[in-house]
Amino acid sequence: MGLVKKMIYDYENKTLQIKIVYYGPAMSGKTTSIKHLFSHFNRQNELESIDSSVGRTLFFDFGVLNFRGAEWGLKFLIYSATGQDFYASTRPATLNGVDGIIFVVDSRTNCLKHNLRSWKELNAMLGSEFFNIPMVICMNKYDINDDSMISESDFKDHIDIDTFKNVSVQKTAAIRGYGVIDAFSQMIKFIFPQLTLNISMTN
Repeated sequence: MGLVKKMIYDYENKTLQIKIVYYGPAMSGKTTSIKHLFSHFNRQNELESIDSSVGRTLFFDFGVLNFRGAEWGLKFLIYSATGQDFYASTRPATLNGVDGIIFVVDSRTNCLKHNLRSWKELNAMLGSEFFNIPMVICMNKYDINDDSMISESDFKDHIDIDTFKNVSVQKTAAIRGYGVIDAFSQMIKFIFPQLTLNISMTN
């Protein structure tokens, strides 16, 4: 549907601009994941969030992470798409120009239908590009220690995971930061398979 485009090359400044969107149902842990990501790189003050009075994201979170490679710089535009249905109309704009999706699953069993509805909605918006775009699926909230959790295999049974060109499924506990950086690193590997991840932050 025209939402996906290739990364932007800035030849003058030797910079690649990449857009990554955290997607998933409301309260799955998208904002918490992004906050940990920016905190890990000591960039927490550069993350913009539009929250409601109860701490739920209204429109999106947004921040930029800049890395410096040997010759080119990498500029990652990090967004979250709101999971609240009232603001569903903002999601296509958030996905516009996306290069990779980190889909955050609320792994509690009673949230399965919400996860699948969000997954199907994402499929509908991305259209034919859905299976071509790099995808990291985060099975979040595995720190709850609750027996009634959706297993990785159960979630895979509900989606056409073998159809994706680049897909990874990882367990995360965003509130503790567990697995968040691994998921982001995996996305970088999907987008830049030849890149050595010995990169440093720029100011």
